[in-house]
Amino acid sequence: MAHTDPRLHSLAARRWRIAIWLSVFMLLAYYAFILLVAFDKPLLGVVLTQGLTLGILLGALVIVFAWVLTFIYVGWANGKYDHELAELRR
Repeated sequence: MAHTDPRLHSLAARRWRIAIWLSVFMLLAYYAFILLVAFDKPLLGVVLTQGLTLGILLGALVIVFAWVLTFIYVGWANGKYDHELAELRR
C-alpha cells in the first residue's frame, strides 16, 4: 500500500470543509426563501417599486448569492488549492 503525504490529506480535508460550509450557506439562503414563500406570502408581495416586489428581489438575491459563493470557491481553488496541490506534487 502506498504511503500518502499527510499534507495531501490536510489539503483535501480543507477543500471539503470549505465546500461544505459554502453549501450550508447556500442551503440556508435557499430554504429561508422557500420558507418565506410557504409561510409569509403577504411579506413577499410587498411592492417596492412598480413591477418589483420583495419576493422578486429576494429570489434574484438568492441567485446572485449562489454566484457569489461559486466565485468564492473558484477563487480559493484557483488561487490557493491548486497552488498547494502543485507544491505537493513536486
